[in-house]
Amino acid sequence: MSRFLILLGGDLARTARLDAQIVDARVIAADSGIRHAATLGVTPELWVGDFDSTPQELCERYADVERRSFSSDKDMTDGELAVAAALELGATSLVLAGAFGGPRADHAFLHLALALRLAEARTPTLLTGGTQEGSPVLPGTTTFDYPDGTLFSILAFSELSGLTEEGAKWPLDRVEVPFGSSLTLSNEVRGTLRISLKRGRAILVAHPG
Repeated sequence: MSRFLILLGGDLARTARLDAQIVDARVIAADSGIRHAATLGVTPELWVGDFDSTPQELCERYADVERRSFSSDKDMTDGELAVAAALELGATSLVLAGAFGGPRADHAFLHLALALRLAEARTPTLLTGGTQEGSPVLPGTTTFDYPDGTLFSILAFSELSGLTEEGAKWPLDRVEVPFGSSLTLSNEVRGTLRISLKRGRAILVAHPG
């Protein structure tokens, strides 16, 4: 197993939970996401992007990190380029840190869709900002390790069929969820959270703090 940490340009807070999730991970930075390297105490082995959003001070600080430079007229985001590089280097699972927030809502939304695509291709992917996390939910059953009281929502990317939520303040039992419904927002963990889905695709967003 080869886990890669991808440093993206969104918001990030260091937490003990995040530290545990990235132990022994190899690191790739996407453009301005390299600013999170100091926060997490890591050094990327590779830095990719068009470098249009990286301050000169960071370019100088990380001058020894190998770079792959791309034109700003490219057809992929810096984050997607970093993910592609990780897969090329043998990644079997990914942590996308700095996946939420930041100045570009379109990039943050893309990270959610990208995580689903990766999960469907059997590459486990965690989205994180430190205090909030996102995990793909696909047909089958998934168990999560969040503590009691953790706020969570399930964001549907399609109609959801046969959705079951166990270990939740407001459990669900094989419900049908129309695309765009707010039914699955703002729940809380009670015990061991287990999500089952018969058909559809979604992202579970949790706030473990």
